[in-house]
Amino acid sequence: MKQMKATQLAVVLGMGLFMVACGGGESEGPVVPPPPAPAEYAANHMPAGWWTDAAKLEEGRKLFIGETNPDVNCASCHGKDGKPVKAGARDFRKGDRMSLYSDSVWFWRISEGVPNTKMKAWKSKLSDEDRWKLVLFERNFGLAGKGWDTEKNAWVDAASVPAAGAAAAPAEAPAAAPAAVPAAPAGK
Repeated sequence: MKQMKATQLAVVLGMGLFMVACGGGESEGPVVPPPPAPAEYAANHMPAGWWTDAAKLEEGRKLFIGETNPDVNCASCHGKDGKPVKAGARDFRKGDRMSLYSDSVWFWRISEGVPNTKMKAWKSKLSDEDRWKLVLFERNFGLAGKGWDTEKNAWVDAASVPAAGAAAAPAEAPAAAPAAVPAAPAGK
């Protein structure tokens, strides 16, 4: 009888250790707000019109899975579906946690990494535009269809994000002045 109980205890403990080692515990600790983005990132927001831009979203997906740049493969840690495949990676499917990250904080963390974790800084390998594409794609796992509204400081339906609530789009070159029409010669 004692041997059977010891065997059962060993099986239960073994299964528990296996689950933790494989990420089955799925615990990232308590859900607490991240620190605010530092001043150099706090005013940065998704470029205007991108929250609903399917082409930019697809570019973000290709970056995320390493198709665009083999040196950058977010899915190798965060998983192709947002479920981490490496211990310590953030689970992007957890909407309650991810909703605490403004677009600025998300962009900052991709840019500068996360101290005391394996998440490294990507700003030396990715342009600002590519890092915004990653924010756009990654938010789809837990916040699909949402966009950050800077006026409300909240995630809202992406189609309702005001254009002014996103980063200004690059200014277009002013239109050239119309060419002067030569005057008709006098007397004709």
